[in-house]
Amino acid sequence: MDELAPRCELISVHEGLVHKVQAIMPQEEELYDLAELFKVFGDSTRIRILYVLFESEVCVCDIASLLNISTSAVSHQLRVLKANRLVKYRREGKTVYYSLADDHVYTILKQGMDHIQE
Repeated sequence: MDELAPRCELISVHEGLVHKVQAIMPQEEELYDLAELFKVFGDSTRIRILYVLFESEVCVCDIASLLNISTSAVSHQLRVLKANRLVKYRREGKTVYYSLADDHVYTILKQGMDHIQE
């Protein structure tokens, strides 16, 4: 054990605190879903795509050009992002335009970037 790590040497549990936290803890299934959502953010290509969409609504070809990757790779990642409700799309003629699904996604990206730049 790390000499500097805090230790819980008390024998008694702070029951009031434990009950308070238990009362507001999300269900196990919700925590699992949250962990799965954060896994989506664990891929740098998906993060790069989200940052393109952070700036503008674009089509697959534009994303592929901006990121210098194939359109099939972009399409694959967009499917993952759509399945996790992080992006949405609209069709204009034969062209499909993608954008961030909502302000929550914008906020997650913004706060994540703020955090790593501190």
